[in-house]
Amino acid sequence: MLPLAAASGALALDAGPAPAQEAQPAYQPVFFTADEWAFLTAACDRLIPSDEVGPGAVELGTVEFIDRHMQTPYASGAIWYMAGPFQDSDDPNFGYQGRLTVKEILRAGIGDTDAWCRANRDGKTFAELSHEEQEAILTELQERKIELPNVPVRYFWQHLLAETRYGYFSDPIHGGNKGMGSWKMIGYPGMRADFTDWVGVRDKPYPFGPVDLMGRRG
Repeated sequence: MLPLAAASGALALDAGPAPAQEAQPAYQPVFFTADEWAFLTAACDRLIPSDEVGPGAVELGTVEFIDRHMQTPYASGAIWYMAGPFQDSDDPNFGYQGRLTVKEILRAGIGDTDAWCRANRDGKTFAELSHEEQEAILTELQERKIELPNVPVRYFWQHLLAETRYGYFSDPIHGGNKGMGSWKMIGYPGMRADFTDWVGVRDKPYPFGPVDLMGRRG
């Protein structure tokens, strides 16, 4: 799991557990195809797996978050400067200066990685491989040992990892972090109106559960 720690405080609005919520139908992807959805589900499961520390990315709805995020102006490049000149610079002093938007980067990277897996893993896609093989391939993507023909591998890796983190720790209103599971794990208070009594406390854990943007308590 991601080694994070947090401590904060809250108002005494906390009595009792969060109210029970009705079961929702399973989310159906809008942006990603079935094959892309399978890839993302497998990749997110390996990037943040469920273990004794806390819940995993898949069970907290991270893949749903990513699909929803790909339908936003951010992912479409509508709030970016997307005119030229374009260049593929690896200089840390410069930001991204490529032609592809976030959703195009993810789509191209998923397709290229699945094609690489089929060519090098007996015709299997990434989602069809064992956990050990999936982790090894993700490590190779991170270390830029796999060349992707349609997108620079570093951009695909950066956005795949970033989107997984966003979905895991976002407010549940965006589709991920269901039940505020990641916030509970790290002790994050969420959107509480006031926790000034606990701002300076460093020697004891925050005693109350988180609150999301909708006012639901975890």
